[in-house]
Amino acid sequence: MPEQSNDYRVVVFGAGGVGKSSLVLRFVKGTFRESYIPTIEDTYRQVISCDKSICTLQITDTTGSHQFPAMQRLSISKGHAFILVYSITSRQSLEELKPIYEQICQIKGDIESIPIMLVGNKNDENQTREVDSSEGEAMAKKWKCAFMETSAKLNHNVKELFQELLNLEKRRTVSLQIDGKKNKQQKRKEKLKGKCVVM
Repeated sequence: MPEQSNDYRVVVFGAGGVGKSSLVLRFVKGTFRESYIPTIEDTYRQVISCDKSICTLQITDTTGSHQFPAMQRLSISKGHAFILVYSITSRQSLEELKPIYEQICQIKGDIESIPIMLVGNKNDENQTREVDSSEGEAMAKKWKCAFMETSAKLNHNVKELFQELLNLEKRRTVSLQIDGKKNKQQKRKEKLKGKCVVM
């Protein structure tokens, strides 16, 4: 069965508790949940612009545990772009991304053309920081991927993260903006429609 070209699949990886679900929910729904609920696997959909037409951004939020290696391999083989999340308050969470990155390289082969973002989340918790941003940058350079620090809690760099990831895509033009200008004009027309002025 041929793969649907109007789907753009982004897979989010990272250790348990680093804020993968929080980032995804903040981006898709604009919400933040204080309590931690472990994820097995969730998929969220968002409409985006893709090669000047509309397509679906599918975000797969994976489990933070290593109990499901088959699911992990499947997610990598189907993914078009990857977000590797660690918490700036946990050096261990950065270490846990290494085997995942190696698996992406192994399954995808040439990763030069694949958008990958290394993300240091929870940068609102600077007082308990274990990983300096320069270390995150160095790791991203080594892995030839982009780097960004975010805070799902404060909604810092969340939309920018997804936009930047889409900007890294070389094979097609993908954007979070769906012809914004046209939408504003349409909205204005709709606003004006149905209003009448009595003199």
